Amino acid sequence: MIPLFKVAMSDKAAALVGDVLDSGYIGQGAKVDAFESALAERLDNPRVLTVNSATSGLHLALHLVATEAGRDGEVLATALTCTATNWPILANGMRIRWVDTDPATLNMDLDDLARKITPSTRAIVLVHWGGYPVDLDRLRRVLDQAERVHGVRPRVVEDCADAWGATYRGVALGGHGNIAVYSFQAVKHLTSGDGGLIVLPDDELLARARLLRWYGIDRDGGAARFKNDIPEYGFKFNMNDINAAIGLANLEIVDDLLARHRENAAFYDTELSDVDGLELTERAGDRDPSFWYYSVKVDGRDAFARRLAEARIATSEVHHRNDTYTATRGSQALLPGLDAVAERQIALPVGWWVSDEDRAHIAKTVKAGW
Repeated sequence: MIPLFKVAMSDKAAALVGDVLDSGYIGQGAKVDAFESALAERLDNPRVLTVNSATSGLHLALHLVATEAGRDGEVLATALTCTATNWPILANGMRIRWVDTDPATLNMDLDDLARKITPSTRAIVLVHWGGYPVDLDRLRRVLDQAERVHGVRPRVVEDCADAWGATYRGVALGGHGNIAVYSFQAVKHLTSGDGGLIVLPDDELLARARLLRWYGIDRDGGAARFKNDIPEYGFKFNMNDINAAIGLANLEIVDDLLARHRENAAFYDTELSDVDGLELTERAGDRDPSFWYYSVKVDGRDAFARRLAEARIATSEVHHRNDTYTATRGSQALLPGLDAVAERQIALPVGWWVSDEDRAHIAKTVKAGW
């Protein structure tokens, strides 16, 4: 079976982890500092903090927003995503209001977003689906309009879990003035075993986030730091040196992995561009996706998945729409764009492990029909 996801691990990871284990210090220490420095350099952005998962990063981001703007407001969010995107909204006591899906990209529909911003909107949580960046210039214009009309400019939290290495207009995600959260979970392009990264747009939020990821305690406060005042309670969201060592090793190989994802995606773009019953997603020249998976829209998704499984090719819808769960029962909305694609979208293997022979087999199988 050609898998949809696979763990990428540098040959150097075991030795770096062994050094940490032998050091006698495995908590947040020198390796975390080194990993953060390397990530800041790679993103060309100094305002970065590692966390123990992207979910923790999203929770911390929403906590920063809630304490800044109030927990009594709504958060505009997409239903087509992992539950990890939206559960931190609920965990912070805020209300979800669903924004429709753009059928062309499977990202948030920015026209629907513009219609739904109100004075009660506290934040917008968007997802770069499969690593395809949202049109961030268009988003900025939507926010400008909201500020003129409603007198509010909600914070934006970008869920970049699928999007390590993706860029919009040549700038890495997290460099466009919003809070951004990356995932280093096991099967991501860049893995630290598990972990994540939160990128902050200003020094004030960075300082708060640094404190709040570890109980609100200043880790640089000296030996008596526990006796120092804690003005704001925090969490246990910090990364440890074991995960950071894995991340440092894999940072050396991730660019080559990304290049292969993109090469395979370009092959599919050409080979699958004119298949009956199958529709490709958008490609815009101002962004460079990471292609964590390769999404297509198909008629008869169940039959399509069965045919590919027979050919030993894994597929998945990856995520189920979040507005169908009991936990979000109070957030129902009419979402015609999502309705149009929710039962059609499916992902094909596109990763570094997909050989030339594999991708040719996948394309041939798809073009043969289902």
